This record gives sequence, structure tokens and C-alpha cells, in this order.
Amino acid sequence: LPLMDMRVFLLLCLLALGNAKPPRSINALDFMRNYDIMMADSSDEDEDDDNDDDNDDDNDDDGYEDNCPAGCRCSPRVVQCSDQGEISVPGKIPEDTVILDLQNNYITEIKENDFKGLNKLYGLFLINNKISKIHPKAFRDMAHLRLLYLSYNLLTEIPANLPPNVIELRFHENKINRIQKDAFKGLMKLHVLELGANPLANSGIGLGAFNAMSSLYVGIAEAKLTAVPKDLPSSITELSLDYNKIAKVEIEDFIRYKNLQRVGLGFNQIKYVENGSFASTPSVREIRLENNRLKRVPPNLSSLRYLQVIYLHGNKISGVGVNDFCPVPGGVKKNPYTGISLFANPVKYWDVQPAAFRCVSGRRGVQMGNFRK
Repeated sequence: LPLMDMRVFLLLCLLALGNAKPPRSINALDFMRNYDIMMADSSDEDEDDDNDDDNDDDNDDDGYEDNCPAGCRCSPRVVQCSDQGEISVPGKIPEDTVILDLQNNYITEIKENDFKGLNKLYGLFLINNKISKIHPKAFRDMAHLRLLYLSYNLLTEIPANLPPNVIELRFHENKINRIQKDAFKGLMKLHVLELGANPLANSGIGLGAFNAMSSLYVGIAEAKLTAVPKDLPSSITELSLDYNKIAKVEIEDFIRYKNLQRVGLGFNQIKYVENGSFASTPSVREIRLENNRLKRVPPNLSSLRYLQVIYLHGNKISGVGVNDFCPVPGGVKKNPYTGISLFANPVKYWDVQPAAFRCVSGRRGVQMGNFRK
């Protein structure tokens, strides 16, 4: 990945791991500082950006305030209109705006020309509004937009014609119950796609919904899924499906996702993991299966060379075999585990042979605890 994209990805992965409730406001100025660092490191800076930097040095804060929309706060290339009771996108936003913050308002609709002329936008934050409609041309000419946050709104489907170079899309906690074919077509630079806390069932994911799309992280936690979706981007390295209604894991579930490194399946209703279900994900490092209904350790974990962390607490596991986690002596070479959680299971820890954890690094790598009903 280019240096600029890598810096963004490392920052955003930290944000992508949690689903905040209630809505948590973000600090737009933090993103602006990160943007400036990336632009300084990038060898692909546009000449226009260089000119903007020169102009910023020549202006003072009063000049920016003079051109600031009513009720908003402005600083060089940042317009903050959050918590202002706005019912629509303010007019006369400066065309050199890079970060536009419209969080925590009452905006109900994004019209065709609301962002007209804002061709330099990098981050657009519309978290916690009442948006139910977005015009198909609202994001036209936004080739520089990388961050689009639409969480905590009233959208029922994915907006059309999303910005082509966006790297992070957030639709957490809307009312999205269907994803139409080609909804994300052409988004080949996407790193993070957050769809959690929507009433999305497997039947609502149209065939081809993720056609011609690349992504590293996909989150569909707190939805209505009853099975692992089969048609997600094959490029994903992290998948979050926690807090759904998935009942079993089968071999075909992960065949498409060969680059997967982390998978979250906690807080589902999983009773059964088919032998070899994770065999097609040889690079997987972390598997979360906590708070399900498993009665045994998932089979064939010992063949996953890079698996280091597995969460199995809060299940119904009653026993641990000597080879459940570790390969037989002289078998496949395996990286040591750093974390295995088995607490809150009816397993009698005094019956577990110490050799069962021979491939764990350190005594603190295993959490057994006592089972309590």
C-alpha cells in the first residue's frame, strides 16, 4: 500500500473495532492534523494543495470567520457546524474546505447541490442526523473524499454513486435492510466498511452487492444474519459478525476469504463448527466464538499455523482434548498462542491435561476460571 494509505489504515483500524453507543462525536480537527501529516509524507501532493497551504499562511483566523457559514466555526480548511440544530446543509461553505463536520443536527435530506463545488473535501461527517434520503448526484466530483461517516441516521439503503476513492464508509445504526446489486461498485480503495446495527438479514444482501469492490474490514455486527454472508469482498482481512443469529459455521462459509486474519463470531447462537471451516483461511490470527452454544472445542484448530488468539468463553464446552489446540509432536509447525479463553464453560479444568496447552506462550495465555450457572 502507498505510505499515505497505510497511515490512514492504521489510524482507522483502531476506530473500526468498536461500535459506540450512544453516538460518540468525533473531533474533526484531529482528522485535519492527520491529513496534514499524510500530505507532508505523500509524494503525490496536488499543486492545488500546495497553493492552499501557501494561502493559509497568508490569512488569519478572522478572515476564515468572515467566510464562515452562519452558526458554524471555521479554521483553515475546516468547517464545523455540529450541534447547531441545522435542518439542512448550510450554504456558502468555502470551496477550499477539506473537513466538513455536520454531526448531531437534524438534517433530513442531502440534496443534489448541497456539496456543489466542494471538490477538495477529504472528510465529511454526518453522524447522528435524521437523514433518510440522499440525492444520487450529491457526491459527484468528490474525487478527493476519503472519509464518509453516515452513522446514526435513517437510511434504508446504500446511497447511489458513492465517492470513488473513499477509504472508509460508516453506516452504523441506520435502518438499512437491503443492499442492492453493485451498491459498492468501483470502490477499490476502501479499507473500512461499517454496516453494524442495521436490520440487515442474509436475504437483504442482493447477489452481486459487493461486485467490483475491494475492502479490508467489513463489519455487520448487531444485525439479523443467520449465516455467514458468502458474497463479501474476497480481499477482506477482518470480518465482524458479532451479535447476530448465526447457528452454525460450515466449510463453505470462508472459502472466499483467503486473506482473513481476524473473524468475530461472538454472541451468536452457534452450536456447530464443521471440521475444516477455517482451513481456507491459512493466515487467520484471531477467532472470536465467545458466548455461543458450542459443546466442544472447534475441530482442526491445531492446523492453523498462525492462529494466536481464540475466544471460547461463555459456551457449553465440557472437555478439552490433548490435541484440540496444538499439533501432535513432529507435526505441522505452529506459532504459539498468546490467548485462549475457556472460562464460563462447564469444563472441569482439573481434568484437562497440561499438555493440551503445550503450544501456548506463558502460563497467562490460558484463561480457564470456574464455571458458574
